[in-house]
Amino acid sequence: MKRNIFIIIMIALCTGLHAEQTGIVKTKLMVTVLNDTGNRVEGVKVTLYTSKKDYQERKNPVGEPQLTNAKGFTTFKNLASEIYFIHAEKGDMDNTGSGTSTLEKLDGRRINKINTIITDF
Repeated sequence: MKRNIFIIIMIALCTGLHAEQTGIVKTKLMVTVLNDTGNRVEGVKVTLYTSKKDYQERKNPVGEPQLTNAKGFTTFKNLASEIYFIHAEKGDMDNTGSGTSTLEKLDGRRINKINTIITDF
């Protein structure tokens, strides 16, 4: 019995390492957009950038912008493990000045999560 458990654990560990080495484990960023009263907002256009300059000039986005779902979030997949700048906008609201970057490099072994708040500008 102990031998079977040991074999199962070893297979699980080896499979996990193999998946990470071959790129099967992908870096993700889940962005949740809230309004100034703390409610999640659907239909917000969220765009990622890899530099503050690109974020400020709104150029060279990372992939296509995404819209938040009915639960107020969207998930960007297959990202590099680096810092990202986030622009979120809907109508006359955006996130300027609140939650505009990940602050640290993303962890490549999990779904990274961040909240940002949109307000009238």
